[in-house]
Amino acid sequence: MSVPSTLGLIAGNGQYPLTVIRAARKAGVSRIVVAAFHNETDPAVAAEAEVVEWLRVGQLGRLIAFFRRAGVTDAMMAGQIAPRNLFDLRPDLRALLLLGKLKRRHAESIFGAIADELAKDSITLLPATTFLDDLLPAPGPVCGPAPTSRQQADVAFGFRIAKEMSRLDIGQSVVVKCGTVLAVEAFEGTDECLKRGGALGKGGATLAKVSKPGQDFRFDVPVVGPRTIRHAAEAGISVVAVEARSTLLLGLDEMRALCDQYRISLVATAGGEPEAR
Repeated sequence: MSVPSTLGLIAGNGQYPLTVIRAARKAGVSRIVVAAFHNETDPAVAAEAEVVEWLRVGQLGRLIAFFRRAGVTDAMMAGQIAPRNLFDLRPDLRALLLLGKLKRRHAESIFGAIADELAKDSITLLPATTFLDDLLPAPGPVCGPAPTSRQQADVAFGFRIAKEMSRLDIGQSVVVKCGTVLAVEAFEGTDECLKRGGALGKGGATLAKVSKPGQDFRFDVPVVGPRTIRHAAEAGISVVAVEARSTLLLGLDEMRALCDQYRISLVATAGGEPEAR
């Protein structure tokens, strides 16, 4: 694709938005316009943008009007919105009309509808992996100790279970140990799933995190970063398995150090056992 001169960024929490900004600059984007959210977006994100506007979650009409005033025709979503804020929505009229048309209200349907609303105003929502291809791992070990044969079997098992759970739109992560499912992610998110599964496993468990079948990569891209590794260590997780070429690894240098420190294997899999290097 051609690199846009101006990029609109719908910025949630975490380090993902900053990673996008820096990668976009490197790719040649000269102007960053950020729609930031109160109690979500890191102020450091706003500091690196040419133009920023702070919004409440649910102010769709204001977001689109802001992008139009700023001359945005290409935009990206980066970073999550905390579940507590999704339940504290104060939608504006445009968001209310959007929600009223939806038969099912889950992340995929809502974000897909938001993309359609942006398109009505000639704003194209780019894949959330744009500019970030080098952060999508190929199959194989990524960092930390090599997994044992038993751990490799748990990776393959966990991957199959996580794929089925994601197909049913329940969640995209599971914690397993010795062929037993200990925890399945739902609305609470990966961190809470880790805590529950780790407590039940009492050490040596595996986290498997996958993309949904047919996932729309304009939003909701699986992400693993240093915080995931820290929470895995606290929960007694020994292996973190992600889906190759479909998961963003943010802060990889820090993750390498943490995996070495806590003896956690980070591996990328294409569906079976991790490929050897």
